[in-house]
Amino acid sequence: MTKRSLFASFLLLSSALVSPAALAQTAEPDPAPAETPPADPADDGAAGEEEVDVSIPGGADAEIVVTGRYTPNVVRATPEVVSVLSSADIARTGEGDISGSLQRVTGLSVVGGGFVYVRGLGDRYSLALLNGSPLPSPEPLKRVVPLDIFPTNVIDSTLVQKSYSANFPGEFGGGVINLTTKAIPRESFLTFSGGIGWDSETTNELGYTYYGSDTDWTGFDDGTRDVPPLLKAAFASGKPILEGADFSLDDLKAIQMELVNSETSLLQQNDHIPVNWSAGITGGTTIQLPDGELGIIATAGISNKWRTRDTLQQTSLETDLSGEPQTNFNRVVTDNRIVVNGLLGFGLELGDHKFRWTNLYIRDTLKQARLGLGTNRNQSDRDIMQQDTAWYERQLINSQLVAEFDFDRIQLDLRGGYANSQREAPYERSFTYVRTNLPTDIDPVGDKFVNDLTGGRGSASISFSDLNEDLWSGGVDLSYELAPRITATVGYAYSDTHRTSVRRDFLFRAQNLPIEVQQLRPDYLLSDASIQLYDIRLLETSAQDGAAAFDANLTTHAGYAQLQAEIVPGVNINAGVRYEDAKQTVVPVDLFNTGSSVFVQTNLNNDYWLPAVTLTWEMAPDMQLRLNGSKTIARPQFRELVAQVYLDPESNRLYRGNPSLADSELWNAELRYEWYFDRDQRFTVAGFYKSIDNPIEAYTSASDNQVSTSYANAPKATLYGAEVEVQKYFPLDTLSDAPFWQSRRLVLIGNYTYTQSDIQVGEDDVTFVNGVERPADIFFFDGSPLTGQSDHLVNFQIGLEDQDRLSQQTLLLTYASPRVTSRGPSGQPDLKEKPGIQLDFVARQGINLLNKEIELKFEARNLTGRKYEELQTSGDNKIYFNRYKLGRTFSLSASIKF
Repeated sequence: MTKRSLFASFLLLSSALVSPAALAQTAEPDPAPAETPPADPADDGAAGEEEVDVSIPGGADAEIVVTGRYTPNVVRATPEVVSVLSSADIARTGEGDISGSLQRVTGLSVVGGGFVYVRGLGDRYSLALLNGSPLPSPEPLKRVVPLDIFPTNVIDSTLVQKSYSANFPGEFGGGVINLTTKAIPRESFLTFSGGIGWDSETTNELGYTYYGSDTDWTGFDDGTRDVPPLLKAAFASGKPILEGADFSLDDLKAIQMELVNSETSLLQQNDHIPVNWSAGITGGTTIQLPDGELGIIATAGISNKWRTRDTLQQTSLETDLSGEPQTNFNRVVTDNRIVVNGLLGFGLELGDHKFRWTNLYIRDTLKQARLGLGTNRNQSDRDIMQQDTAWYERQLINSQLVAEFDFDRIQLDLRGGYANSQREAPYERSFTYVRTNLPTDIDPVGDKFVNDLTGGRGSASISFSDLNEDLWSGGVDLSYELAPRITATVGYAYSDTHRTSVRRDFLFRAQNLPIEVQQLRPDYLLSDASIQLYDIRLLETSAQDGAAAFDANLTTHAGYAQLQAEIVPGVNINAGVRYEDAKQTVVPVDLFNTGSSVFVQTNLNNDYWLPAVTLTWEMAPDMQLRLNGSKTIARPQFRELVAQVYLDPESNRLYRGNPSLADSELWNAELRYEWYFDRDQRFTVAGFYKSIDNPIEAYTSASDNQVSTSYANAPKATLYGAEVEVQKYFPLDTLSDAPFWQSRRLVLIGNYTYTQSDIQVGEDDVTFVNGVERPADIFFFDGSPLTGQSDHLVNFQIGLEDQDRLSQQTLLLTYASPRVTSRGPSGQPDLKEKPGIQLDFVARQGINLLNKEIELKFEARNLTGRKYEELQTSGDNKIYFNRYKLGRTFSLSASIKF
């Protein structure tokens, strides 16, 4: 370093120490690595570059001019529209999973078990990444990973980018959510944590469960639910499992008697559902090396939670919803959800070069028991009792390698990853009993529930399903600084997703069961003795409603070029274009070689040029204006392309795919004003607009026997809206001279999003359903809003926090106005969900005990006691597809750091 540069650096440091306000806050940072967030999204400190201009004319009266450029936070410094949830932000909300924290971000809402909607666009229009790499999904109905499976203890920060830039995959739509896992610790530590929770609708209240196995509480079955040997051999035979198809009656009896019976079919009443609990351990250390340092971090955790829902579920076949519902059930559903997670990460820093290896494991298990009582008008209004037991295992394994090389003006980033997701659902059992309570009943048993296993007065079924998805991804990005504040970047990205899914469904059938046997409880009804004495048969129904299995693949190759530059002082541009080629295939598997027409392969082979440009004008040292325009796409999800019926256990609704779906194309525009009036404090307001060609929308079909949801391309849709956000701190030391107030401040964080959308359908517009051209106005109404779009989203946080030590008390309010979940069947009104208002309170307090750091946390959720409602409305007529109370929950947890 020369004396002149050393002298200049000293002057800059002195100016910063004496008068930080003298530094002009107008820096533009180096661009973030492609498809990854900035190096430390949680850091709201100086993230930009400093520029020093020193003029020394000579002589004793030397004139010195110092110009400093400083960027206060990442949200402002990035060349795109972003929101950042730092580890501090996540901790303030107190949420146990990352989806709960994301619903506090401007314009975001979380729907149906962790799926994030950005500005009213469904989860298909959002992209989830982990450390910049794509993620597979363990969900049968989705290709997007549900974010509620990510515990907050493995996530360090989250970046949400709403304006598209060419370094991201084209399936951007509404935005990208990039989760960053914990990295190199700055000091060695070891933390233990644990907590308990109470749900007013569940804990110590009536619920239902079943035995399963001895190790169910861990989320791992002990082998009880493994597919039995005879059934496994029958699966491998390639023949439908029914009498006459290479299986005799004795063969079917033998297969049935190997099935685990009582442990998986006997529903048990529990008047005192247990408390919720969680435990975890996190540790890390840093090893100093001659030319750098090696960081190691590891975490492991488990949570065991219960939830009981007393639901009302109805359907109607009438256009105006008049008269008695077609089906009308009260169903009590008890879920026992166990999440096990682990993370092992290594970080190596050698000079300016960084290497990172991250390994993540998440297992999310749901043990579900359901008991319902109701009527179906197709069955002469007899009372019907249905009971179901299920076990759903979702698992994600992810391993990533990232290398960042910094050669002064050249930066080279390499990344590669492999991820595997699985979902297994063995022993999904369902039993239906019918009450003999009508005058036409001639059975001499009085008022009893019976199951004759004929399908008319009762039924019994069992299903086994398995999903596996492998995702390989990689990429390279090369950046070169052409001149100060002018950087060019080129990159290439590859991903290959392969999913296989198999579902095998069976009915138990019998003829002329004695009335005494029909009254037996499920495990006795299907006991070995009953099977042998009364010739109960196993009948496979896997292929009756479409393909029982499919094989799907999505391979993308993409290249992009991007330029980030300061055009004139105060005006910056980030412009680029991405070329993306994708081949998507979904092949229904004809397990039994039936040759049916439903086994039609879907091939989507498309390529796109996707431009994006963002202009940023610094209107003043603390104000800037952004203008963005871009083109993005959305592809159909795998399950949506398969003509296969699937029951979603969350909504108790049937879904069927449509092989004729096509890609959607979006044109996006946004104008955004940002005012950073103080450190970590800001006011922003934005307007946005999207035009969508061929949006994929859900619609509902009704028949005498069932209501099912499917998908079709609407001709066109538009979406527009505005959002505003404020974050402000008020020091409280002026309230009193008491020590309590000297370091405390009031925190106010609020945001509001207004969105409008409409589907545009003309008289001559058509859509394709299962290869058949149909008038679009049969499925969609002109002017209807897009599925999942709420007109109003509100988030507000008010809290007290101590700036010198951990002490936070925060009230959090969230509101989402009603939104469409599916199109109404046969001219009926749309199905709408009413999320309503939720009020939470979170308190965090740090204490020092025996020289150990201890954090105590108290959470109170849903203090307003809101209900969940999904319904159709026509005048005064209402049909509730799903309605239940959401309990108030209270939890207390503690962590101790060594």
